[in-house]
Amino acid sequence: MSTSSIIIIGNEILSGKFPDENTPFLIHRLKALGIQLARAVVIPDVLEEIEREVAWSSDRYDYVVTTGGVGPTHDDMTMEGVARAFEVDLVENLSLATLIREKMSRANAAALRMALVPEGSRLVEDTDLWFPLVVKENVHILPGVPGLMRRKFESAARLWVGRDLFSAKVVSSEYETAIADRLEQAVARWPRVEIGSYPRYEDGPRHVIVTMEGESEAEVEACRGWLSGALTLYVPASQREP
Repeated sequence: MSTSSIIIIGNEILSGKFPDENTPFLIHRLKALGIQLARAVVIPDVLEEIEREVAWSSDRYDYVVTTGGVGPTHDDMTMEGVARAFEVDLVENLSLATLIREKMSRANAAALRMALVPEGSRLVEDTDLWFPLVVKENVHILPGVPGLMRRKFESAARLWVGRDLFSAKVVSSEYETAIADRLEQAVARWPRVEIGSYPRYEDGPRHVIVTMEGESEAEVEACRGWLSGALTLYVPASQREP
């Protein structure tokens, strides 16, 4: 299965000035695409931090998504950080420079700074966007503004290849400590099915949600069937017989 990493860049997220709206969206979209999210981090607008995280993630995952730090101001450092991660220069892309001059009435030096990209980057054009997505190797460089980020993400997502994932769940009324041994048995029987257990206390009587996820629908269903028989299932009060 293809893997991915999300790198959220911005002091405004770490300081709490703005909530992180991008990570929840990316988690759901990557899952829908059949791409396993292996890492998600939030880092500051610091060149060394961006360089380190991009280099580390690019070496380990198939797709890396960065958000934030791509505007015209002093704290927009993502492009330079990515360039450093790949040990290349930051160069002016003539196509971007021309586009900026055509589309922006005030194409000053600050605006043209957005035409500086890591050497060897490629542009992903999209009819819905006047400014293309910049991609360096497997790193997809997205803006931090949530609405714009989502539109740019979709322009990249249509090119990505993942696999379908199948999921199921059962809910048990037993304690998590009591069902741990049976969950281990299920893991041993279906090693390609990812099994997780999540206790809940706040929404009614105590119960444990057990989730299953895998690339084989048959294996996920077999695991669900076995656990349904091996665990004492939780029945909501609304469904219990009087």
